[in-house]
Amino acid sequence: MGTLNILIAVCLIYVIFLFLIAFGAERAAIKGRSEWLRSPIVYTLSLSIYCTAWTFYGAVGYAARSGLEYLTIYIGPSLVMIGWWWILRKLVRIGRSQRITSIADMISSRYGKSNLLAIAVTVLAVVGTTPYIALQLQSVTISFSVFSNAFDAGVPPDNRDSNALLVAAGLALFTIIFGTRNLDVNERHHGVVIAIAVEAVVKLFALLAVGVFVVWGLGGGVSDTLARIDASAIGTWEMQGDRWAALIFLSAAAFLCLPRMFQVMVVENDNESHLRTASWAFPTYLMLMSLFVVPIAVVGLDLLPKGSNPDFFVLTVPLATGNDGLAMLSFLGGFSSATSMVIVAALALSTMVSNHIVMPIWLNVKGRGASVSGDVRNVVLLSRRVSIGAVVTLGYLYFRLSGGGTALASIGLISFTGVAQFLPVLIGGIFWRGATRFGAFAGLTVGFMIWAYTLLLPGFGPGVIISEQVLNNGPFGLSWLRPQAFFGIVGMDPLVHAILWSISLNALVFFVTSIVQFPSPLERLQGAQFVNVYEHSSNPQSWNGSLAQSEDLMIMAQRLLGAREAQGLFEREAKRQGVLGLLPEPSPDFLQRLERELSGSVGAATAHAMIGQIVGGALVSVEDLMAVADETAQMMEYSSQLEAKSKELTRTARQLRQANEKLTQISEQKDAFLSQVSHELRTPMTSIRAFSEILRDSDKLSSNEKVKYSTIVHDEAIRLTRLLDDLLDLSVLENGRVNLNTETGYLADVIDRAVATALTGEPKDGKLIVNRRRTHESLRLSTDLGRLSQVFINLISNAQKYCDSEEPSLTISASHQAGEMTVDFIDNGRGISKQDQVVIFEKFARVGEQRASGAGLGLAICREIMARLGGDISYLPGQGGAAFRVTLPTA
Repeated sequence: MGTLNILIAVCLIYVIFLFLIAFGAERAAIKGRSEWLRSPIVYTLSLSIYCTAWTFYGAVGYAARSGLEYLTIYIGPSLVMIGWWWILRKLVRIGRSQRITSIADMISSRYGKSNLLAIAVTVLAVVGTTPYIALQLQSVTISFSVFSNAFDAGVPPDNRDSNALLVAAGLALFTIIFGTRNLDVNERHHGVVIAIAVEAVVKLFALLAVGVFVVWGLGGGVSDTLARIDASAIGTWEMQGDRWAALIFLSAAAFLCLPRMFQVMVVENDNESHLRTASWAFPTYLMLMSLFVVPIAVVGLDLLPKGSNPDFFVLTVPLATGNDGLAMLSFLGGFSSATSMVIVAALALSTMVSNHIVMPIWLNVKGRGASVSGDVRNVVLLSRRVSIGAVVTLGYLYFRLSGGGTALASIGLISFTGVAQFLPVLIGGIFWRGATRFGAFAGLTVGFMIWAYTLLLPGFGPGVIISEQVLNNGPFGLSWLRPQAFFGIVGMDPLVHAILWSISLNALVFFVTSIVQFPSPLERLQGAQFVNVYEHSSNPQSWNGSLAQSEDLMIMAQRLLGAREAQGLFEREAKRQGVLGLLPEPSPDFLQRLERELSGSVGAATAHAMIGQIVGGALVSVEDLMAVADETAQMMEYSSQLEAKSKELTRTARQLRQANEKLTQISEQKDAFLSQVSHELRTPMTSIRAFSEILRDSDKLSSNEKVKYSTIVHDEAIRLTRLLDDLLDLSVLENGRVNLNTETGYLADVIDRAVATALTGEPKDGKLIVNRRRTHESLRLSTDLGRLSQVFINLISNAQKYCDSEEPSLTISASHQAGEMTVDFIDNGRGISKQDQVVIFEKFARVGEQRASGAGLGLAICREIMARLGGDISYLPGQGGAAFRVTLPTA
């Protein structure tokens, strides 16, 4: 029991260590210090997710049972990295240009952004990956049993099942914490990736340590170990050509098609050039992982009792020789191999389930789901978290049903064959423009049905799902349909048999159906984008933005990406277009860019549907049409291009009209301003003159009357002074002659002072309620705190004057990100009309004149102050009430 407790303690410490590593990486990415997270070495180490418990434990067992055949699981990926890196580069380029989030997203995007095809790929990926997740749970639970000295005596199934359940729950929790904290438009998870890289180092070091111990500690050195290998059955070179070829092909196909490999290789890739390093570094890593497999297998067969499970020689050999520390290290290596695979696989599959199953259903239920009330972002995050738990649970259930008695390598090969069914439609899609979604769907369906019938279901054992009679005689007595002897071909290895028929019929049906069925225009356009990605890696299609409203697009983007991210995207686009405010024109370029950003969170097919709900139509671009159409289609596109140019001119004319209207408004405001200033100056001057004459000429005034008239003169003088101060203040700010008094203080204190000053003397009836989140205001500033407070006072006073709600309230929310402070002031009134939004920061602008008076200088002064402080003040549309954002660099 003491050894088991130590083992549990070591596992907990190791898991906490991984949590800290992942958390630190996430924080570094948020703060913009993520260069080291994007290095080619980290990318190469993340590819080690291929080396799971199968390769750490199972490779030794594979070698003990089948000799050097275990090398096939390393040769296939090495050939892909060394000889096919140009295919990987093309996949990465497509993934970046199309904002691909998963292999299901890749396939569905290629075939006309078909969500039905994405659903099929997702379901098949979950089914194909489930055995592999079960393999990892099995390896961890058995290694627990071996290490605790309970395995040989027979571990009660209940104990093993409970251990597997605890491991599954822990892995699901880790994945949820660091894989679904937020929505990244590029679906990159820095915390998970750096944790995987650390685990890659741990499992390599552990396996090399055991190998060095076996060769020099037990084998007597290199020469004696080689002699022992020659004398063993493993040293007999017997190659079954068909099986070696099938396994090399299978491992290469799985390396490209496994959802977890696609996640780290394509989705998490930040730079294509990393593939150059990985093309030699990853095969080197695989060579080091396989270096001591045969020595460990040979020494284990010689040292351990006959009948010992060779899958766990890496663990049992150090235990049998009393080297508990090395055994502990070996256990951590196997634990790292298993957990890293489950984490990334669950993350990739949850993204596919969320984007291609949950979100389309939710949008259909909601009707116009892109613009009705509801937080799409929360729905996506919740669905991914639930999906992670469901995926891990399926792996646990497979572990229970299969009994966990199959050799690790055989379970891995079952899963490899399942996901290899994606290869024909994936490779065909990026090299053949004529491939169609019906062909892809038909090929995948046939391939997976044959895989399940010939390999997956028989893997549970006779009588569990498929009866022994069907296995031996075929369904309905049709011997040519026996699961492991199709068309009466007997004597073939069951794995080779399944690979041959599933892949060949898959590819044949895919090809024939694509030849017979003509692709749709969108399929041909996407085909051109994928096949000729280096010439067409910009925009997959053009939208017609004439029917779209920027407000509707903003609402949709906020609910999916979050308010801050969406507003930042729209603000950057507005600045790029040269449009005032935060709402850009819904041009085709912007709609394409918005679709790519949304596809990073919900997948290409769903993002396309959401944009289509608002836009309602699309055009095609010249480059795409020239790539896929004939001369007539090209002429149609030229006409479409002229139409687009005409619409661009229309938009330019509309912008000029808006600018002219703004100038007219400013001119009118200026005239009104001069009239207002004259009135504002004349009124207090008249009062001062009148009451001062009364005080001078009348000798019969009582003391109370003298005090009253003197107070009136005093108040009018203050009013006059305040107006002159505003005019002088604005003049000084505009001319740049202001001297800033830089101080250091806290944001919370500045807001406290502004609230107290702005609300002093406010009547109790209709009192403005101020809501704040003080935990976000503990930010230290170094700026002119007095000027900043002046801006805050003006915004709070405006809310007090103009908020027309029955119960007026103002929400002040502060945040800090990437060296910039942001403070939002949002009231619950009707807000400012779109017509007034473009002029509210001008010197002569006044809105709501029926409710409050003034010269219209407050917001103009605020704008000048923020410009002098190096920040900005802007109006936020689409927030319900009047909303202003103040931004200021913290440095």
